[in-house]
Amino acid sequence: MRVLDERHLVIPDRPGNKRLDGLRNLLANPHVGLIFLIPGREETLRVNGRALIVRDEDVLESLAVRDKRPQVAIGVEVEECFFHCPKAFRRSQLWEPEAWPDRSVLPSMACVLYEKLKPADKTLEEYLRDRRRRHLHRPRGRGRNGAGGHRQVRVHPA
Repeated sequence: MRVLDERHLVIPDRPGNKRLDGLRNLLANPHVGLIFLIPGREETLRVNGRALIVRDEDVLESLAVRDKRPQVAIGVEVEECFFHCPKAFRRSQLWEPEAWPDRSVLPSMACVLYEKLKPADKTLEEYLRDRRRRHLHRPRGRGRNGAGGHRQVRVHPA
């Protein structure tokens, strides 16, 4: 997510997301509600606004990571922005590792994917390794614009 100015932000649809249903939903109903979680903070940031699909080349190029440019992005015109009460996070103990469930009793991502995909031509480990190489990026440094700087651009409806 990148903040463009006081009233606009943009969320890239990263390669590998492959969730076009979300974009279809925006075409039917552009009203969105976002919640931002920051590890270690109890408060959450809520943003409500109107979304549009962004295909502007300059905007998309500015969102590239490791030379992978998103095909589209979701622009949001912010109508409302506020911090939300931390009561639910306090009760959930979300940021307290000692309250987390024992990972050994949870199914691994490999088990979940195996049940869903059942790849025939590769072992599950090979499939996951290849998928990670193709679709995930690892952040390097502070971004494409040097020391974390971002240029402002105007978002136009798709």
